[in-house]
Amino acid sequence: MAASLLAREVFDLCFGKPALRSLSVSATVGDSLTTLKRSRDNYISFWNCNHGHFSEVDKVDAVAALDDCRCVGKVCVADIIGFLCKEENLSNPGIALQAPVSVLIPKTGDFVRHLESNASLVEAMDLILEGVQNIVIPMEIGGKNSRKKLLQNNLSKSTFHNGRQYCWLTQEDMVRYLVNSISLFSSAAVNPINSLDIINVQDIPAVHYDDTASSALPLLAKCLEMQTSVAIIDSDGKLIREISPYKLNSCDEDVVAAIATLSAGELMAYIDFSRPPEDLIQLVKERLQERKLVKALELMEDDSGNSSVSSSCSSSSDDEFRVGRSVVKSVGYSARSVKRSEAIVCHPWSSLVAVMIQALAHRIN
Repeated sequence: MAASLLAREVFDLCFGKPALRSLSVSATVGDSLTTLKRSRDNYISFWNCNHGHFSEVDKVDAVAALDDCRCVGKVCVADIIGFLCKEENLSNPGIALQAPVSVLIPKTGDFVRHLESNASLVEAMDLILEGVQNIVIPMEIGGKNSRKKLLQNNLSKSTFHNGRQYCWLTQEDMVRYLVNSISLFSSAAVNPINSLDIINVQDIPAVHYDDTASSALPLLAKCLEMQTSVAIIDSDGKLIREISPYKLNSCDEDVVAAIATLSAGELMAYIDFSRPPEDLIQLVKERLQERKLVKALELMEDDSGNSSVSSSCSSSSDDEFRVGRSVVKSVGYSARSVKRSEAIVCHPWSSLVAVMIQALAHRIN
């Protein structure tokens, strides 16, 4: 097993992966939201360099500057929703969207790292085990003096950095590779997970069904770091639903108003279907008015006014009719959307390979 894995390079996992689209770290939160809505990606990467075109005067300095161009973080819709839900931003979401995107990038934690394409797969796995979520890998585009040609031809677009394009590997990519190579793991693959000491039974993020949805926000921020979900439990402590960053990534910004005003249970009903129930929509508006959150109410009404079939979150039944997101994204990702927020669970006696396949099928990460 070890010899086979050591023989692999990370670039072997990059075939067919699209080039990273990105924004400069000087972009705004609103820029990030617009880009995410128009793309097929759940995340947008941010780099410490300018992706605009260079003037003739700047080209010499630009070639040198590209050497230091690196990915410094990533942002998803769930990050933006959490930011807009902060009390100081609810009063004026429009102003909050003009904030620099750097406010969304964690100051602690090392979730994005660079590796050369000839790095070993074992090295990449070690980074994943250390908590890295995305490993940025250069994609060779060929051609001599490609960086200079890139600048001379004004091809310095959002997918080019250091004269090259990049992709990234995720935890999901690693799990998929390991499932495809499951025969290398001997009997470990069929062992129950409760025999492998890999089940986390401590510090499980959870809120009660009747708790305010906003009380889950600090937990959701942690879940984005840990790649997990917030459990929704009943009065007996039984797991009944979950709020996942993955689900929030399929939502529009009007869900901010729902999180600010509804209970966790009500929020599940709000985002579970192709269109929120009318009684909940009215309840959200009434509570926004009671709290005098006029701008948040306008945001909600503007979003719902964009379409007669507007919905807070996309689902497999309404992907073709999404207006808040582009049709391209909706059609391409219909299989990744879920109708309900029911928790995806497995049994302690489930085999390791069964859990890995289940995780891939439901895109838990």
